[in-house]
Amino acid sequence: MTTVTELDAAATDAVSRAVAVLAGRRVAVLTGAGVSTDSGIPDYRGQGAPVRTPMTAEQFLSSDSARRRYWVGSHLGWRAFAAAEPNGGHRALASLEQSGVATGVVTQNVDGLHVRAGSRRVVELHGTMRRVFCTHCGQVFDRRDLAHRVEHDNPWITVRENVPLGPDGDVLPESTEGFVIPECTVCGGMLKPDVVFFGEYIPAEKFREAEQLVHASEGLVIAGSSLVVNSGIRLLERARRRRLPVVIVNRGATRADSRATVKIDAGTSEVLRALADALPSAGWQATARRLDG
Repeated sequence: MTTVTELDAAATDAVSRAVAVLAGRRVAVLTGAGVSTDSGIPDYRGQGAPVRTPMTAEQFLSSDSARRRYWVGSHLGWRAFAAAEPNGGHRALASLEQSGVATGVVTQNVDGLHVRAGSRRVVELHGTMRRVFCTHCGQVFDRRDLAHRVEHDNPWITVRENVPLGPDGDVLPESTEGFVIPECTVCGGMLKPDVVFFGEYIPAEKFREAEQLVHASEGLVIAGSSLVVNSGIRLLERARRRRLPVVIVNRGATRADSRATVKIDAGTSEVLRALADALPSAGWQATARRLDG
């Protein structure tokens, strides 16, 4: 599901300024939940976002009832979450990488849509819903296989159509009574989705990978993130310290609008498509001007 609208005059002007400051540069891209809203996955903080109280890592790890609630809600939302398709914004970023403009994507999303759209270098800061792992022995499982196990062990579970999906692919279950919590088939240990819960830190090696991508770039585009999460601000500051141009694309204000070289207040799908159409040729023109000079 993709909703693309025409850019208004202010957004069109901002896109032109963004193309001017990014022309001839290789850029890193940081994405947040707003990039996936056109695929039917709601964001956390944008207009119309559902009110939610996210489960913390401490709750999940310390409470059987919390894990039961998580796995019921996560399974009920899995079908809709897994069925989401990449939208025009995801495809535009894959195109920018293929054309040599983008060095890769750092994403705060766990939906895997950048990978499915064709982006090759993707740093998933908060992990991915595609995998589940055992906290005891480390065995990794494909989420699709786990879904089959959950349905086998809980045949009474029904997945409603048009279920109100949460940003992490879960829903608020009506009941968790009688639900059999999935366990590791190797050692019987506790299973956990391969995502960073609220209250957890991003793995240091994963953040270093994101830093390296920004360090290897000459500009930074931030799309669909309100930059409330500190990891995004830290990457923005890495770019600013090197005096790189920073372009922010987001509907509504972000925490760092005053620090952007260009802020584009518009939908990410249409803006990223516009950048993907303009930047490759703008880069050649910028290179030609430098050679002529």
